[in-house]
Amino acid sequence: MRPTIFSSLPHAGMDFTEAYSDRCSAVGLAAREGNVKMLRKLIKQGYSIDVPDNRGWVPIHEAAAHNSSECLRVLIGAASSVDYINSKTFEGLCALHLSARHGSLESLHVLLESGADPNEVTTEATTPLFLAVENGHINTVKFLLQHGANIEGPHSWSGWNSLHQASFQGFTEIMEILLEKGASKECKDDFGITPLFVAAQYGQLESLRLLVSHGADVNCQAKDKATPLLIAAQEGHTQCVELLLAKGADPNLYCNEDNWQLPIHAAAEMGHERILELLIPVTDRICDKGKGKVSPVYSALYGGNKECLVMLLKAGYSPDAQECLSFDCTSPMCVVFQKGLFHFIDILLKYGITLLGINLGYCLFHEKFPLFQRFLKLGCSLPSGDQLQKFTNYTLKVHKEYKEWLPHLLLAGFNPVNLMCRFWIFLVSKDALDFMLEFTNWKRLPPAVEKDISDYKEKFAWTPKSHFAFIPSLSHLCRLEIRSILMSERLRSDHFIRELPLPACLQDYLLYLDVLRLNDIPEVEDFLRQREEGAPSASHSSPKDEESRDACNTGAR
Repeated sequence: MRPTIFSSLPHAGMDFTEAYSDRCSAVGLAAREGNVKMLRKLIKQGYSIDVPDNRGWVPIHEAAAHNSSECLRVLIGAASSVDYINSKTFEGLCALHLSARHGSLESLHVLLESGADPNEVTTEATTPLFLAVENGHINTVKFLLQHGANIEGPHSWSGWNSLHQASFQGFTEIMEILLEKGASKECKDDFGITPLFVAAQYGQLESLRLLVSHGADVNCQAKDKATPLLIAAQEGHTQCVELLLAKGADPNLYCNEDNWQLPIHAAAEMGHERILELLIPVTDRICDKGKGKVSPVYSALYGGNKECLVMLLKAGYSPDAQECLSFDCTSPMCVVFQKGLFHFIDILLKYGITLLGINLGYCLFHEKFPLFQRFLKLGCSLPSGDQLQKFTNYTLKVHKEYKEWLPHLLLAGFNPVNLMCRFWIFLVSKDALDFMLEFTNWKRLPPAVEKDISDYKEKFAWTPKSHFAFIPSLSHLCRLEIRSILMSERLRSDHFIRELPLPACLQDYLLYLDVLRLNDIPEVEDFLRQREEGAPSASHSSPKDEESRDACNTGAR
């Protein structure tokens, strides 16, 4: 055959999915234009009918894509092999695929009449029927089904078939045709997803209505256990959720046993308030605090959805919830700190969350000192037991800022010995260590602590305050004993001590104002300045109190 008008060298930056006129042979251009006369002339002159362009298209592909049925007849008649009709592009498309994609009925008729396989697949396992459905060609779908197109089995690489695709695109008329021809309403793709699941996922309400009316299972589950209701809740398709619930969808079918989830979790995490409102009354409350389950409170927090969180708490879901291994959290407050959702704290407090000692550690790790103080005043439990080690680690991050938090912790009744492990002693400043010892009987420390302090003193040439060399005064020992009797619940603020029938100077002593002042604790200085200037304070001192204080001060001097 004679040479063709075709260059084999691609242009720089060429798009291999786009047709370039100068990449196409003269025969291909004639077929593209439907110029039968020119096509016959070129073939008669010996031009090749199988030279590809930059996309791997040969003239039969051009004729098929442009519905040039006469050109197709000429090309098929001129072919030296029956295989020509099944020639494929670089994407694995044959002439029949292109005709189906473009809804070229006349071309389809010629190709099928000439022996083309109606179930030929592309490199992505896509069939002509699937392409016709994808492009909404109703008559082409009917024609292919009449001429042997297989309605069963997968029609694409993902395992989707034509019913999946029609459902996805909302082509209900095509869905009706497929169902009438025997398409299975429960067919599944490689992930166990049915056409009804697809409709729910993509919010195709009419597709969903049609499948439900044909009896499709509203509680079908994909391989990961996800249900249509869960996916519709996740994607925010309110009308689909309403329809599924009305038709018997079970809101308590869980998804993924290792990552326990219900539709209510999906709605809460994604912030779909109306859907959450629909699901709260029908969801089993075992998910709230049940062992091994996950409260949707976590989901609302994790998604940062304030309104959903409030809806759940108003409906009675617990702000405490259960430990949540899925989110690596011990409590909802843990999520708040993990994700920096500090504006959610007031909501959780309003609905009665229990403040745990480890929450104080979170405050320190994030350097939220005012919040640390607030938690203590609100009655947060002090770190103890299993929480103590982690809390101690958090304090190390802010050991240089000890004046911001340590006085408040010790005044709330925390035993300083609980912090005085070896690595803590060796890291903190000498001033911090001196300050800690003021809140103990420094002559009755545990032997291990005494040994660590001795080693610290030797290594860093630490000279403790002079009074630490002596046995604590009786007044100091009494202070320790009284405070231990009062217990931490009464020590969270100065109110209880200020109400004791004692002279104001003794109240001050029980509140460690002498130690705080000597250590330049800023907030205490402000408090004392207010009292000296006659500003109202928590004690509401009477003239008699002032006289008592003067007497104490005189005695001290």
